[in-house]
Amino acid sequence: MRLRLKPRDTRFFDLFSVAGTNIASAVEVLREFVAAPTEARADLAKRMHDAEHAGDDATHDIIEQLDRSFITPFDREDIYRLAVRLDDVIDYMDAAVDLATLYDPEALPDGVGRQVELLEEMAKLTASAMPRLATLRHLTDYWVKINELENEADQVYRRLLTYLFSGELEPLTVMKLKEIIDQLESAADAFEHVADVVHSIAVKES
Repeated sequence: MRLRLKPRDTRFFDLFSVAGTNIASAVEVLREFVAAPTEARADLAKRMHDAEHAGDDATHDIIEQLDRSFITPFDREDIYRLAVRLDDVIDYMDAAVDLATLYDPEALPDGVGRQVELLEEMAKLTASAMPRLATLRHLTDYWVKINELENEADQVYRRLLTYLFSGELEPLTVMKLKEIIDQLESAADAFEHVADVVHSIAVKES
C-alpha cells in the first residue's frame, strides 16, 4: 500500500490557479489584438507583454515554493513540468502578437480568428481545471475536451497553410503570416501539453 504525507496548505493550488487565470486574461488580449485596426496593435501588444511578464512571475513563484517545500502535493517533477507548460502557453501567444506588431500586416487571414477562438476555449477550460488539482476530481472532461479542441486547431492550421501557399499572396507576406500562425498553433499544442501533465498527475495519484 502506498502511503504519502500530504501538505495541508493550498499554496501550490492557489499559485496554479493564478497562472491559469492569467492565461485566460492573456487570450482575451489576443482576441482583441487580432480584431483590432493596425493603429491599435501597439497598445494591445504592451498589454500582452504585461501578461507574459505576469506569467513569468507566476512560474517563478511556483518554482520558488517548490524549492522551499519539503512535502509537496504531488511529484516535484510534475509540479515543475506543469509550471513550465503553463508558461509556454503565454510565451507562444506573446510571440504571435510580437511578430504581428513587427511585421504589421494590413490584415490577418480569417482563419486566425478561429485559431484564437479555440485558444480562448482552451484557456477557459485550463483556468477552470487548475483549482481542481487540489482534489484531482472531475478532470477527465477537461483533458478530453482540450484534446478535441487541439485536433480542431490542427485542422484550422492546415487550412491556413493551404491558403498561404495557394499562390494568392506575395512570398514575403506568406513567410510573415506563417510565422504568426505557427506561434498560435504552438500555443494550442502547449495547452494540450498542460492537459497531458494534469492527466499524468491524476493517473499517478489515483
